Amino acid sequence: MTDAVRGRTGADGAVERAIDTARVLPLDVVEAKGNGHAGTAMALAPVAHLLFQEFLRHDPADPHWRGRDRFVLSAGHASLLLYTQLYLTGYGLTVDDLRRTRRLGSLTPGHPEYGHTAGVEMTTGPLGQGVAAAVGMAMAARHERALLDPEPAPGASVFDRTVWVLAGDGDLQEGVSGEASSLAGALGLGDLVLLWDDNRISIDGPTGLSFTEDVPERYRAYGWHVQVVPDGEDLDALRAAFLAAQEERTRPSFIAVRTVIGAPAPNHGGTAAAHAGPFGAVEVAEVKRALGMDPEASFVVPEEVLATTRRAVDRGARLQAEWDADYVAWLGAHPERADLARRLGDGRLPEGWEKALPDLDDAPRATRAAGGAVLEALTGALPELWGGSADLTESTNVAFPGRADFSAADPAGSAIHFGIREHAMAAVLSGIALWGGFRPYGTTYLAFSDYMRPAIRLAALMGLPVTYVFTHDSVSVGEDGPTHQPVEQLWGLRGVPGLDVVRPADAAETVAAWRHVLSRAGGLRPTAFAYGRHKSPALDHTGHDVAEAVARGGYVLADAPAGRPEVLLLATGGEVALAVEARERLAAEGVQARVVSLPSLEWFAEQDEAYRDSVLPPDVGARVSVEAGTAQGWWRYLGTYGEAVSVETYGLSGPGPEVLEARGITVGAVVEAARRSLKNVG
Repeated sequence: MTDAVRGRTGADGAVERAIDTARVLPLDVVEAKGNGHAGTAMALAPVAHLLFQEFLRHDPADPHWRGRDRFVLSAGHASLLLYTQLYLTGYGLTVDDLRRTRRLGSLTPGHPEYGHTAGVEMTTGPLGQGVAAAVGMAMAARHERALLDPEPAPGASVFDRTVWVLAGDGDLQEGVSGEASSLAGALGLGDLVLLWDDNRISIDGPTGLSFTEDVPERYRAYGWHVQVVPDGEDLDALRAAFLAAQEERTRPSFIAVRTVIGAPAPNHGGTAAAHAGPFGAVEVAEVKRALGMDPEASFVVPEEVLATTRRAVDRGARLQAEWDADYVAWLGAHPERADLARRLGDGRLPEGWEKALPDLDDAPRATRAAGGAVLEALTGALPELWGGSADLTESTNVAFPGRADFSAADPAGSAIHFGIREHAMAAVLSGIALWGGFRPYGTTYLAFSDYMRPAIRLAALMGLPVTYVFTHDSVSVGEDGPTHQPVEQLWGLRGVPGLDVVRPADAAETVAAWRHVLSRAGGLRPTAFAYGRHKSPALDHTGHDVAEAVARGGYVLADAPAGRPEVLLLATGGEVALAVEARERLAAEGVQARVVSLPSLEWFAEQDEAYRDSVLPPDVGARVSVEAGTAQGWWRYLGTYGEAVSVETYGLSGPGPEVLEARGITVGAVVEAARRSLKNVG
């Protein structure tokens, strides 16, 4: 980069040196480490400096300050861009932390990790996820403002905040970002600003190899306010665009910023080689010469640069003091809303919320119907619990009479219509949860959870209190056929570390499971419910505290008639009733069987060994699992002699009971499996 090019920014010398330092530090880090991504961080140094110094409302001394804006680096591979700003602005990172990037245990992992590094608002890396989650954050900002302070004009409330998200070409090629951006336009999320790094380079080469549409026009079609900054080095043009985006309150804002990846490197700049890996000592030296730096020195941060960038600390303290004063004044002026505001800020549910749980009768009902009744009751009592469906509101039983839709016209509405966008729905839910205070949920069919898996995995990685409600949980779905009949999905979800999977057997277990999800100790985490479509009988819970039993994840529902089991029947969901009937048939044959209901294997695994052994005695080797899906993970509990009653192929189109029988999910199959297991034991 020549002095003439740098002069176009209009920045004074101190700002110019700060930007140049932020440009070179990532280059030094990658050169020293031997791997990493410096090119994007170099090109976006002016954008990041301007944002963190002038526009982003943040306080480096208090990363969790409630009044802050949010910044999401969707292009998570450019983590050095964020880490450099967190160091320069005073979040506690050091030059040594930058040196230790990508090393085990460092505060600067290869991609930003939520909860690990102060100032990181979201774990990013899988492209597109940050864009979609930022949409969720903007929805949460709008909803919180509408609940607490709807009267002031846009921009005049203490609860007005901006969500900034920085994305690259890869982010906007991923379908999840398009799904979420379309939704954001429909909802008129004026608190959202998407900065697009238009560098036209990806790993394979020029983006024109596969990415040729007019992206700004695409965002105009989504209903966004669109601006184009032709030169990402031009601070005056960037500043004007940022200001215009902040003033736009009825549409989300899209700012395309043209940059040259790796600039001012003479050979790597503007090429795919700048995406990842070291530039080489010669090239690094050339960059430093072009910027007027010592080509032999590395990791140099002049005192005058820190003096410039650490002004963010004083600015943050001032912004927080002003906001805190306004917030205290608001609390005093709105005592009727103050309790909700404090609860959302603290993430606390109201005292006695459990009283809102419905007392469902013993009539046979589908667990999807029971789950809908629970959600209807709870959403009426808990403003923090809100969500919706991916265009399956009636089928997933979340069409609650009298509940307003969340929309541009009514952001206080609690019913979200995600449209047919399962992946975006899951990522948006993460953004809502990341905002803080809210307990969002989203619903669709269990078979379609596959569309959501990347976002579910990230939610589990971050430990977010998101609830996924999946209905139509097995081949019992029936006439819609194998495309809609899940068989492998339950164990696919159970394989996600940090995700609780709950498949209740009846209404009582459903109510108890929701109680545990909302009140569980030991840290928040996402939960996936799997509900059946067809009616299940109410089980006999005599002698059980169902809430406690379900919270343990597994319990003895019906013991052997003589008290000492010869065979254990392990079941979940609608198949628990089959196990109960099989127990009775086996008893008629003189076989002592115990029925164990296991609504959540994750919760069961958390129990101590003594409890688990009391439910599944180690000396009882004859065991049968009963679940209308693959048996993949059941062998952990079945042992050497166990048998699985399962579905190991796809379903069929036909009435649900007939499909279950055709696929071997019957009482007779359970009895036969028990006999085989007993024979195996010998």
